[in-house]
Amino acid sequence: MKNEKSKPDHLAFISKLFLYQFLFISLTFLGCEKEFDIAVENVNPDYQVTLVSPSEEIQYNAADSLVAVRIAFNPAGSIKSVFCEIYASDNSKLTSSPLNLYDDGKSTSGDATANDGIFSNKIPLSRYYPNGVYNIKYYVIDNSDQSKQVAIANFNYDNGQNNIAPVISNLILVDSINVGISFIFSVFASDANGYSDIKNVYFELYRPDGTLVTEGNGNSKFKMYDDGNLTVYGDQVASDGIFSFKNSFLNDISTQRGFWRFEFIAMDRGNKLSNKIIKSVKII
Repeated sequence: MKNEKSKPDHLAFISKLFLYQFLFISLTFLGCEKEFDIAVENVNPDYQVTLVSPSEEIQYNAADSLVAVRIAFNPAGSIKSVFCEIYASDNSKLTSSPLNLYDDGKSTSGDATANDGIFSNKIPLSRYYPNGVYNIKYYVIDNSDQSKQVAIANFNYDNGQNNIAPVISNLILVDSINVGISFIFSVFASDANGYSDIKNVYFELYRPDGTLVTEGNGNSKFKMYDDGNLTVYGDQVASDGIFSFKNSFLNDISTQRGFWRFEFIAMDRGNKLSNKIIKSVKII
């Protein structure tokens, strides 16, 4: 009977010990987050993240557009290499390949002291990059050649430009088309704040009786594409500012014959609207 009674006491002791350990690890991990935005896998005893930068607002500087990206470890003995990926506010990558960070003490990489556990590099921020919150994902390759994401940070970027509305021009659209025949139309969109500031180019369509065409979810703004997908959207070259769409009208009794009105417009990331281009197409 004594052995049966002592057994649950022993289990209770182990459960309490596990709970204390869990709470200690959780509080330690949460404490690390005060230094920067988010820590990932930051419980490895071989390397602890102690600092990431930048993590504040950055304004574009025409005299020096280079910004230092840094991450610090203590200790750093088991780290073989460090790199990061930087994403703009539109979720696009700023570089086509990962940005390597160095602990070499060279000014070209923005590193002050060699072998101090602080890994750095510089990257230019263009005035044509969109405003908003940018994210940096930091990775480590350790001595076992394993790659791990160890931290995430973010900063707010101000490109220093007044937001100017986009402009659309050079509409290419047939004057008339038969039902059942596929046709492609396009419009050119530009923005003084840069191509990346163009958020959307779309058209709205009105039937001959004046009613607005909508999708099943009620959306009336049909997006046009600048992705180089000729087969699906009829666009020939990606990212050349020419936004395209491929369409056809059903060859059945439900399709109204007569003049259908197309209205084209663009919107930038500040939600400013462009000029509007309107053209009517006769459906035969």
